[in-house]
Amino acid sequence: MKFIRMILGRLILAMDFLTGPKPVVREKREQDAIDALTANMALYQFKACPFCVKVRRQLRKHALNIELRDAQNNATFKAELTREGGRHKVPCLRIEKGPNDVKWLYESDDIISFLKTELKLS
Repeated sequence: MKFIRMILGRLILAMDFLTGPKPVVREKREQDAIDALTANMALYQFKACPFCVKVRRQLRKHALNIELRDAQNNATFKAELTREGGRHKVPCLRIEKGPNDVKWLYESDDIISFLKTELKLS
């Protein structure tokens, strides 16, 4: 099973690389405004997870500079996701709204919907 998962993961990554969307090009002022809104966000993800790939494709398509955190291979990020987010499940978007106000958003469709709504993307 592990071998099949490894092969499928590589196929998913290859397809993503070959068919990846081109990022939208914005004026500098507009991109700086988007970057300011996403500065306190981080995406906990696994490299070959199909749902994580789905979210990363949207990040690339909309030119969103959100920190990617590998919760599979980085023990610090894995522990942080489990301890603060409540479970070791990806993709998960960490949204820091203030010093003691952090929201953890799971599910790829919910993350994409949130980003489109919050950042007013088309």
